Amino acid sequence: MALRSNSSRRTPRFEESEDSVTEPLISPDLEMNSSDKSQKLSSFFSSRQNIYSVYVLLLFLITYLLNQLDRYMLAIEIHYGDLACMTNNSATLQTPQRECQKLTNESSCAQFVYNDTVFGGCKWDYSGQGFDYQILAGPIFILIYTFAAIPVGIAADLYNRKVLLGISLIFWSVCTLLSGFVTSYWQLALLRFGLGLGEAGCTPFATSLIADYFGQELRGLAMGVYNWGIYTGYSLSYALGNFITDANINNQGWRWSFIIAGIPGIVIGFIILLTVREPKRGEKNVPSTVKVETSVGNSSTSAKEKFKQMIKLIRPSLLLLCIASSIRNAAGYVWAYNTQVYFEGLGQTSIQIGTWMSWIPVVGGSIGVVFGGFISDRVVKRTGPHGRIWVLALSQIISSPFAAGVLFLEPPYCYFSLLPNYIIGEMWVGVALAVLVELVPADVRTTAVAAYFFIISNIGGNMPLLVPPVKKAFMNAGFGEVDSLRNTLYLFFPGEYILGALLFLVSLVVLHRDIEYIKQQQDKKTETDEGTHSQLPSNYGSASTLATDE
Repeated sequence: MALRSNSSRRTPRFEESEDSVTEPLISPDLEMNSSDKSQKLSSFFSSRQNIYSVYVLLLFLITYLLNQLDRYMLAIEIHYGDLACMTNNSATLQTPQRECQKLTNESSCAQFVYNDTVFGGCKWDYSGQGFDYQILAGPIFILIYTFAAIPVGIAADLYNRKVLLGISLIFWSVCTLLSGFVTSYWQLALLRFGLGLGEAGCTPFATSLIADYFGQELRGLAMGVYNWGIYTGYSLSYALGNFITDANINNQGWRWSFIIAGIPGIVIGFIILLTVREPKRGEKNVPSTVKVETSVGNSSTSAKEKFKQMIKLIRPSLLLLCIASSIRNAAGYVWAYNTQVYFEGLGQTSIQIGTWMSWIPVVGGSIGVVFGGFISDRVVKRTGPHGRIWVLALSQIISSPFAAGVLFLEPPYCYFSLLPNYIIGEMWVGVALAVLVELVPADVRTTAVAAYFFIISNIGGNMPLLVPPVKKAFMNAGFGEVDSLRNTLYLFFPGEYILGALLFLVSLVVLHRDIEYIKQQQDKKTETDEGTHSQLPSNYGSASTLATDE
């Protein structure tokens, strides 16, 4: 295992007193037509505080963009892992990648003559595949990323979230910047470990803050805007990884890509620390006319009490939501870390791949997450949290044929299929988060989001480890290099779209049962506490208190 030289090209609480509960941004039980909603949105943007909320949301969007950019730079830039016969990009006349990959040893690769005219068009080099690569992409990053998420989530429920978010951003950005100076595998592994530690708090901190800046009526849309960062950052990793590396600035190759990717995060981190205010927890959840006493607690709640509250979250509907999201997340991880090498296997050059992949994920994914949030916000008013889960399941079923088309079609038609796949398939991200934050009490929301990412990242993030053995099994069965990878991706890309959709539907059935149970419990409490619950709106407790009562 070694790193390429500098000039080488790349592969791929409810914290309110009883008298100070504020009104939600838009009441969740308010039925609105499109005109009413337009008036509410107009009213929203007429408030200076609400404009400030949008400013904070944009900062968090940029933060998540940098989170994904720094994470996926690894998949784009450095050659490591298995050796194979690759196209020699420095040759005057290059041999197509598909022809080079047919050669299985170093001597035949070095001596290969293409069409009796091109000599030296192939070279024996790191392929960007193999166990060393998957270890960096998976366990070294994912294990610390997920195990750190739980304690940082608990810390965020106890301490200032915006401070923790700013510090996390600065820390992981420094790790990214330093990756541009590594000279050995262990140095890269150590910085990858630090990257996972820093990024662990990003989404738990940010989504908890977003939930306290935006009421239920716009929360799904806000989560969708935040999740633009996934696709923008992922697309930028192709732009930096392909074009900056190809420019070979000061003969440093891929190193400048990491340096450029790391610098903005340090600046944005300090901006968050200096300009973002910590909002009151849970202030967007209930109407101002309601006085509620809750067992959830306040900011002085101890970590032990937080843990007790987390135990209450272990309900079938939440567990199934996490498992379904894990399977869908796995499809994204497998595709993201094998996109570059797959398209290169089809004969695409780094510039061709960068040209397509620098805009398709950001355009398609951005439309998908915002459209998904908008649709789910409309549906949830009529059906409750069930509507969001229907959006989750149907979006994955509809997008799976397009995911299969990416693998079935040749360039450039495979890219055409990738665009609708992102638009429809990525609707799930913000919607799933919106469901989660609405099913848990405000005082343990950050911890719940951290636990959610712990589960989906451990299952989904380590799924790429299965790619090498499954691919090898196909090769042993007589399939070629490209076809073996394609067949493997059929299983882990569109295949997991379908499996995830089925599990979302199962969680929908269980959610009905859990909500009925909560209603029964609240009916019992009403008999002994008429004063408090008689003031609740008719649909209060159907979702937002799902995890607060036993």
